[in-house]
Amino acid sequence: MVTHSRVTRGIERRQMKPCSILLTLDPAAAYAGLLAKRDDVVQAVAHPCHPSVFLERTAKEEWADTFGGQGAPQNVVAAIDEDAPAATRDAAEATIRTIYAPVIDVHWVTVKQLAILEPTLVETVACMIGTLLNEAPHETVHTAGVPEEAAKAMLFGHVQIALTNALRGSNPFSEACEIAIQYGKDTIIKDDWKKIFDDS
Repeated sequence: MVTHSRVTRGIERRQMKPCSILLTLDPAAAYAGLLAKRDDVVQAVAHPCHPSVFLERTAKEEWADTFGGQGAPQNVVAAIDEDAPAATRDAAEATIRTIYAPVIDVHWVTVKQLAILEPTLVETVACMIGTLLNEAPHETVHTAGVPEEAAKAMLFGHVQIALTNALRGSNPFSEACEIAIQYGKDTIIKDDWKKIFDDS
């Protein structure tokens, strides 16, 4: 984080013209106030969402692009100084759309809100669950003795169903599944897990 301050201070003092935009990727340093500030330079942060798991893909290039910035369109979430003129924000959005193209939409939030999204929502929660989904079939195979291909086939298909049912309400979970879900929450999730959203 100290590096962010030193680097931005050097860039702003020596290289940036008045009314320029300092655009960064992650909100942590901006939210913590560690980026050097200059009155005539606007600060903005933009982070790609990556192609949605619900993206309707029709071309091979879209299927191959899981990260974004190539064949599959993605959304971007961005923040900019609250007092930035509308024209400056428009210029920032045009740049953001070019950097992360193809872009579906740019969602504007505050720097704090972006810091809640990244890392709290996506890294602390979603990426953690992703690693758990990687560990679970390993245990299924090596502890319970289930053939690996059978475990992967069952998991990969049910991840799709779990996400569409839970996030989109596509279909209700069965009563038996609801019992298993509650058992999983009681066994795996701590009661106070929502503290990750506390400012402290």
